[in-house]
Amino acid sequence: MNILLATLNAKYIHTNTAIRYLKAYAQPEFDPALAEFTIKDPSFNIVSDIFQKKPDVVGFSCYIWNIEETIRVIRMLRKVSPHTKIILGGPEVSYDVHDWLHRLDGLVDFIIMGEGEHSFKQLLHYLNGDIPLEDVPGICYLQDGKMKIHAQPPKIDLRELPSIFRFEEDRAEIPKRIAYVETSRGCPFSCQFCLSSIEVGVRYFNREKIKDDIRYLMDQGVRTIKFVDRTFNISRSYAMDIFQFLIDEHQPGVVFQFEITADIMRPEVIQFLNENAPAGLFRFEIGVQSTNDETNDLVKRRQNFEKLARTVTMVKEGGKIDQHLDLIAGLPEEDYNSFRKTFNDVFAMRPEELQLGFLKLLRGTGLRLQAEQYGYEYVDMAPYEIFANNVLDFDDILRIKQTEDILEKYWNDHRMDRTLEYLVTHVFETPFDFFQQFGTYWDEQGWSKIGHQLEDLFKRLLQFLESRNEPKLPIVKQIMQYDYLSTQKFQPRKPWWEQAIEKDELKMIYAQLKERPEIAGDAFVALGLNEKELFKHTFILPFNISIDSLEQAHVTKEKGYLVTTFQKDGTPLFSKVVKDAIHSM
Repeated sequence: MNILLATLNAKYIHTNTAIRYLKAYAQPEFDPALAEFTIKDPSFNIVSDIFQKKPDVVGFSCYIWNIEETIRVIRMLRKVSPHTKIILGGPEVSYDVHDWLHRLDGLVDFIIMGEGEHSFKQLLHYLNGDIPLEDVPGICYLQDGKMKIHAQPPKIDLRELPSIFRFEEDRAEIPKRIAYVETSRGCPFSCQFCLSSIEVGVRYFNREKIKDDIRYLMDQGVRTIKFVDRTFNISRSYAMDIFQFLIDEHQPGVVFQFEITADIMRPEVIQFLNENAPAGLFRFEIGVQSTNDETNDLVKRRQNFEKLARTVTMVKEGGKIDQHLDLIAGLPEEDYNSFRKTFNDVFAMRPEELQLGFLKLLRGTGLRLQAEQYGYEYVDMAPYEIFANNVLDFDDILRIKQTEDILEKYWNDHRMDRTLEYLVTHVFETPFDFFQQFGTYWDEQGWSKIGHQLEDLFKRLLQFLESRNEPKLPIVKQIMQYDYLSTQKFQPRKPWWEQAIEKDELKMIYAQLKERPEIAGDAFVALGLNEKELFKHTFILPFNISIDSLEQAHVTKEKGYLVTTFQKDGTPLFSKVVKDAIHSM
């Protein structure tokens, strides 16, 4: 048989591990080919590519982010290749299978439920005429209009699974894509919004095989490896062994990302990482979701926020590991004010990234079954995002979405960290209020419908603050200018603010810097700039605040200038020159 395993990834740089596990497990009796597309690829192009491969069997890996696009492909494929057997698998189709079978009647031959390696291989044996259909576990299908469901097979011994990283067709793609490594399956927790809560217990892959795979990936030029374990640090000894291995054998430029449960991470583990891990080697993704105790109880999420905050703070103080924290808006009994508190609780830790997501009622989860109890209204197509419940109306959801938009553009992109720190600390009542109010203003101006450049982010923030008649605007504007210059590698030709120094005065300042470079400090003197270099690489603007601690900036009595010199490596050197030092000559 000519067998093809296909999927539609969210982005080209993503790599689907599921179809590779199916391929590896099916060997040596069968050798499926792999075909990865993206959800942005035209359906016609995908179908054309699949059709030209002339498959007898096509298996699609299905998720909430690709199911609708996959169905469009299947509808077209069925018309142009009616005799091809089409099989679906993956978390999106493993639940509510009766709905899927009737919706896709005539389009899909089989659906594989849950862990699919053994079921898929046995199904191939059936299609090859080796065994009767009754001997294939974990599948469902329609027979004479009636649904047939076969019992699930025993769980696979993960320690015996072959590697999915040695396929020759993948070798050239490894440096171009993110590699996903799975060291365990299952989750010890029971969060009712998560599919991982359905599988009881945690099973582990062979540790030495995992290490060999990571060595191979690094040797092939991989840049980013993400561990997909739901709780990587559930076993402290296991996590410590992998951490030590990665520290010992890492290669320059490779980054490893983990999903960890922060409140169970011991301080001594963090201390070990702070002392031994090279900066930038590790990245942690931490699901906080909510700090509302009642909400966490309702979704069966055990979480000690005090210990979680201790972990995040210790990691941040170590300065070695970037942290990505997740929140979910729309959980049971978390109204707008409660979510505002959750946001502020988490933002207080100043994570490098804060992801604000919205509850999705996934098929198979406890919350989807309890949707009526909490008054959930949600989109009935993937990704099943909610738009209201009994304590949040659609207007609340929209305001939180506006908050999320600004959070992504301004905080997570780190374009003006000093400005934001000052705004959320000294101008607005809370961080949430800044992001939410600016988000609403952004929408009202129609900016959500148009693109933006870096300069636009500064201009639009300035316009928002001006609309509020903000009394601290003079300070904020100078911090914004400092942030803007910090992002540049060359002297900006046309900054977003109007020139505030007359030409004659500017000419005099340049002359003084040439004759008396010591007024700009020893670091400036060390640059040894000649007249041409001075004009080409140095930018000057009025600056009347302290640059020692911009987050707590205040207007100084000493009027002065900010001298920004763009060095050969693209790093700006900032110098504060007191105005009297210029005019005393």
